[in-house]
Amino acid sequence: MARTKKYELLPAFEDLEKEKRFQAAKDTIITFEARERHGIGMQKEKTLHAVLKCCEEPDPDCQEIPVGNYIADILTADKRIVEIQTANMNAMRSKLAYFLPLYPVRIVYPIPYQKWVTWIDPGTGELTVRNKSTRKGSFYQAFKELYKIRPFLRHENLTVDLLLLDMEEYRLQDGWSRDGKRGSHRYDRIPVSIVSEILLERPEDYMIFLPPDLPEPFTSRSFAQAAGIPASLSSTILLLLTELGQVERVGRKGNAYLYTVKEE
Repeated sequence: MARTKKYELLPAFEDLEKEKRFQAAKDTIITFEARERHGIGMQKEKTLHAVLKCCEEPDPDCQEIPVGNYIADILTADKRIVEIQTANMNAMRSKLAYFLPLYPVRIVYPIPYQKWVTWIDPGTGELTVRNKSTRKGSFYQAFKELYKIRPFLRHENLTVDLLLLDMEEYRLQDGWSRDGKRGSHRYDRIPVSIVSEILLERPEDYMIFLPPDLPEPFTSRSFAQAAGIPASLSSTILLLLTELGQVERVGRKGNAYLYTVKEE
């Protein structure tokens, strides 16, 4: 029997202009001289954040702009804010509450797809040979962070830009295990290439996360199986899709909720 191919949400990336800006930003931020002089990631600003900021707006006069009591990563000439958020979305909540009534805001959130990991000896700074991670990232991972800003996702001024990127990751070998890897700290991430992109401008755009062969009604478990994701992540996704009005609960099957795609 032929093995069923695992479903993967991976829209084709066809924005050639963005690809050019991305490569130009890498050339600007990641230079051989800077890496030799300061070491990987020794800049005040982490490399991933710096490259994406330069990709979105190469003009430094539009970067790090005071807006009220906050600093916007980018305030464009046509008065649009772009925020590069590479980690905890909780940090965006107070900014969004202030920015959204005043300006259109786009949050750029990068997700690692394929990673190559290099370990750093914290004592000597020596680098190991890089290894390719066996795990690939997914757009579904963004829901862990999107759930933290769910009160803002319906706002007409908010756009979420999810970027799936191949990356090089540098980690300090300072963990608690014998080899220093478990419990270790990430040192820096270097973006390599753009794999795919999803732009979320309104609640209906979140329908892209529903697998095409999803049966109805479905449970969180059957959603996880169809999407090829952990059951714990599936629960978070369905909570958010329900809140955004894209799916609805229609009953129970044992201890599990039953969901259907909500009719317009």
